[in-house]
Amino acid sequence: MKTTLSVVIRIILWLILIFGGIGLSVYLDLKYFKNLLFSPFFHLITLPLGYFALKLAFHAAAVGGRELKRKGREGDIPRLETNKLVTSGIYECTRHPMLFGLMLLPIGIALFLGLPSFIFFIAPAEAIFIFIMVITLEEKEAYMKFGKDYLKYKEKTPLFPKTKECFKKLFFD
Repeated sequence: MKTTLSVVIRIILWLILIFGGIGLSVYLDLKYFKNLLFSPFFHLITLPLGYFALKLAFHAAAVGGRELKRKGREGDIPRLETNKLVTSGIYECTRHPMLFGLMLLPIGIALFLGLPSFIFFIAPAEAIFIFIMVITLEEKEAYMKFGKDYLKYKEKTPLFPKTKECFKKLFFD
């Protein structure tokens, strides 16, 4: 697969976050949260919540990804890269629609697996890290790639969806 170093690094970082979070949580849960870890009632609550969160996460990522694939690529460029600024569709509602999917992914996995340390400590920390990474790196990269056009887009398009219609488009359409 032909792709850029930046994308490869992000994929590796994702794998470290997810599998590292699972591993650390199993260790902590066996040490400090055995009662919750082995509680069927706890898992009956977390499993459907995790399924729902994962469904939302993958939907948000897919909505943003489809839009980028359809409108953000011209010519022969590396996979998972764009070379055109996309400002329509879901990108009218939010500058980084896939951010919400990425932020929900660790939380969804944590809930689905029913790992208390991952749910209460690790996944929220990972979601904050993802948010900061996207805001600092993605915004900078978008500006470097698209310049003044991105600044104009940034002025009129919020980071977070602000309307019920935008949330619906992001998570349920």
